[in-house]
Formats: sequence, C-alpha cells, structure tokens
Amino acid sequence: MKLDILKNQWVEIVFEGRNKLYGAYDLRKSNRKTTIKALLIGAFFFSLAVSAPLIISLIPKGGEEDNSLKDIKLTTVKLPPKKVEPPKLNAPPPPPPPPAVDQVKFVKPVVAKADEVVEEPPKIVDLKDKKTGAETIKGDPDAELTVAPAGTGPKTSQVVEESDDQVYSTAGIEVKPDFPGGMDKFYSFVGKNYRTPEEEGLKGKVYVSFVVEKDGSLTDIKVLRDIGYGTGKEAIRVLQKSPKWNPGIQNGKPVRVQYSLPIAIQQQE
Repeated sequence: MKLDILKNQWVEIVFEGRNKLYGAYDLRKSNRKTTIKALLIGAFFFSLAVSAPLIISLIPKGGEEDNSLKDIKLTTVKLPPKKVEPPKLNAPPPPPPPPAVDQVKFVKPVVAKADEVVEEPPKIVDLKDKKTGAETIKGDPDAELTVAPAGTGPKTSQVVEESDDQVYSTAGIEVKPDFPGGMDKFYSFVGKNYRTPEEEGLKGKVYVSFVVEKDGSLTDIKVLRDIGYGTGKEAIRVLQKSPKWNPGIQNGKPVRVQYSLPIAIQQQE
C-alpha cells in the first residue's frame, strides 16, 4: 500500500485509534496546505530574484536622449592674435632738453704725472658765460627758463629742544630754588600773612611741600602734617599768595624742584 504524503494518508494511520481531538492531529492534518503554500511562495521569490536583472535591463531610461539630435558640427574660427607690445624693462628716461646756456664739464684737478693725464680741466676762457657740470652740453638759446618753486629745495634739519618736565629733589641739584632775599624773608612773609587760630595753648609745626616751577611759581602745595584747628589749610592759603621764587638750576637751565619745609605756629602772648 502506497502512502500519498501530499494527501496526508500517513496522518490517519498514525492517529488511528487515538484521540483526534488533540491539537497535534489538526496540526498534522493542515501540514499539506502549509507545505504547498510555502513551496509556491518560495518558487515565486526565487523566480523574481533570477529574472530581476533581465527586467531592469528592459526598462527604458527616461534621462537618455536621442544622440542623433546632438550630431551638430561646430566650426572653430581662428582669430588673428592681438599685437601686444612687451613692456620695456629698465628703459632709460628720455634725455633732458638742452639748457639755455652752454655747460662745460668740470674736471677735478688731480696731482698726477704728465704721462698719466687723461683729460685736462677747462680753461678760464672756456668758462666765460657758461656754467660747469658733470658733462659738456651744448646750450639752446631759445630754451625756456624754468625756476623751481619755493620749498622744493633740500630741507635743513631743525633742532627741537625737548622740554624737561622732570621734578627734581633738592638733593644733588646744582642750584636749589630760593625765596627772593633768602629764607629769612620767606618766614617774615609767612609771619605777616599767617592767621593763627584763636585756640589757647596752640603750639607746633606745620610741615608742607610744594613744587617750585621753572618760572618760580609754587604748585602742588600739600600739607604733610599739621596740628589741627585749620592750621594746614591756612598754610596752603599763605603759600598760594607767595611771590615767585628763584627757580632751581640743573645743567644751566631752570627745572622743576620739589621743596619741603616746616612752618612754626605759636600764639603771641
């Protein structure tokens, strides 16, 4: 007895006398359909894979154009080359026009032996009504006389003296600044103009500093130490009214000098 596998006769033999309600019987019974379906699907995809290159080659390409339409003959026309004059490198400038007056070459006299003299200097007669130069040039009486505008000649260097604005100290300076008539006159000026505060028992010294400028005036007046009650402020007021001093001298020139001094404060009894 032959068994037809595709007709699932073997399933009936295997499950003869067994419970056919069991799920395995249904799975074995539907195996024939599943197998046939799988074979058909597999054959379809296999055929598609084999015939794909042939199908692609038969599809016309839309971007291609008929090459016969492009068969256009182009004729090249040769134009004559343009004449380009090559630039002249290091071309000498045109010679200057001849001067209005004849020019005679000036030969610098050199002491030499008689047989070594190559060119003799011009004679005095040859220089009459002529000018000398580096070479001999025949003048043109009809030439126009040109005069260089003012300011185009060689400029002479001007010496600019730098201003010395350095502030020197009284130590090491050649000539120290001084009040006209001496320091006794200065303290006499301060005593006459200083207004001592009306404070009982006020006594002490006010230390001030200032700069004696080149013209003798006093600037940058500062109080280094005072004894209170407005004594420092009053010292500044008096120094601002001071006459001009004799400035300090360094290298023979007036310079700015920093000066410091004390002013004694004492009430008059």
